[in-house]
Amino acid sequence: MEKYYITTPIYYINDKPHIGHAYTTIVADALARYNRQKGRDVLFLTGTDENSQKNISAAEKHYGKENLSKEDVQKYLNDMAGVWRETWKKLNLTNDDFIRTTEERHVKAVKKFLKLVWDKDDIYKGSYEGYYCEACEAFIKESDLEDGKCPDHKQEPKKIKEENYFFRLSKYREKLLDYIEKNPDFIMPKSRKNEVVSYIKDFMEDVSITREGLKWGITVPEIPGQALYVWFDALINYLSAIGFVDNEKKFAKYWPVDLHLVGKDIIKFHCALWPAMLLSAELPLPRQVFAHGFFTIDGAKMSKTLGNVVNPVEVAKKYGNDTLRYYLLREIPFGEDGDFSIARLEERYNSDLANGLGNLVSRTFALAEKHFDTLPELQEVDLSGFWKKYEESIGELKLHNALALVWEEISKCDIIIDKEKPWELAKTDKDKLEKILGDLLFRIKEITRALEAFLPETSEKILGLYEGKGSIKENPLFPRLDK
Repeated sequence: MEKYYITTPIYYINDKPHIGHAYTTIVADALARYNRQKGRDVLFLTGTDENSQKNISAAEKHYGKENLSKEDVQKYLNDMAGVWRETWKKLNLTNDDFIRTTEERHVKAVKKFLKLVWDKDDIYKGSYEGYYCEACEAFIKESDLEDGKCPDHKQEPKKIKEENYFFRLSKYREKLLDYIEKNPDFIMPKSRKNEVVSYIKDFMEDVSITREGLKWGITVPEIPGQALYVWFDALINYLSAIGFVDNEKKFAKYWPVDLHLVGKDIIKFHCALWPAMLLSAELPLPRQVFAHGFFTIDGAKMSKTLGNVVNPVEVAKKYGNDTLRYYLLREIPFGEDGDFSIARLEERYNSDLANGLGNLVSRTFALAEKHFDTLPELQEVDLSGFWKKYEESIGELKLHNALALVWEEISKCDIIIDKEKPWELAKTDKDKLEKILGDLLFRIKEITRALEAFLPETSEKILGLYEGKGSIKENPLFPRLDK
């Protein structure tokens, strides 16, 4: 069976998941569901990055004290990892695994990987003097600062001077550029490619992979007294979850990964540092890295200070999981920046879900239930053109376009209803009514198949109607929202 391995970033757990985290993970879930539907052996991975100093700071804040014991920190991490797991469960996400970087399988994988790189003489001792952004968990060049601050987090980085161990990243400059040139779909969307190539050509240099005096992190025998810098540790999660240490058969089956989904702020780590690490360890490189954009909330940057951080579970609780999924996947072209707005979500709900899909299913099934003892026989229609465009859109990760194509088919059904006036045929030509409804029921079933990856709960309800499970009158799909 053809395999499909897809990952999200592993998330810092210094706070609860917000709508941005949910966006990436919902996209991954839709793609995982689609590929399962196509008969592929899917492995969908998400998880939590727990060896970060920002997690320690959050634990200290949570307990209201500094210098916590390791047990205190681990309890905080366990509790927060539980919150993240439960969030994905409440959002009806189907990840096959959930990796935590404090798990033994990950620690062992990191140590094995580092030994491979160490034995290639790609790690050396040096000194670092410069800037470090704690929010990014990354070293940052003075030339990258804007008004003396990190451009992403708008805060001043710390100036540090340390003796650290470095990875010979610059050694792999030409090999990386060659791989990117020979694999044009490696970095997506294509608008990000030039940014990464420019960085590799002109700015990439050897990178520190350890920090002195860290209170938390993975230590290795080769580097006594230092802990691994978070990115060199975290990226290896993609290997540790698929048996890198203890399941050779599973690892051979799933690696290389088919798709890494990331935010645009971490594309350099995934398209320069990570593939260079893999080249050093003599492992195959990822097939594709896709970087999506950022959210604003009603036009403003999401921040605790503004009090506009959106909890995805609360939105789903009020409007339904499928409404949240539809809005995120339809409203924002994947790869671009977008704006999240409850007002716009409600507009989409009423226009597309209630008046569109919901109304079509309600009208069709209500007529069938009223005028026939059993559902009319489905009349097959040639929708090959639709399926071709739909699958091309998903293959290009244009999920918003795939959904737009589905809604075009919904509109075609509405046109048929308006033209044929089946409520009048019920009085004048029941045979024709039966054929018209059979045509519509076939189209709706195909539409539902196309929506299974996007609106799984709704699709299950619609398919249940074909099997006589429930009544559309008693349980409408999307009751209109009152203004």
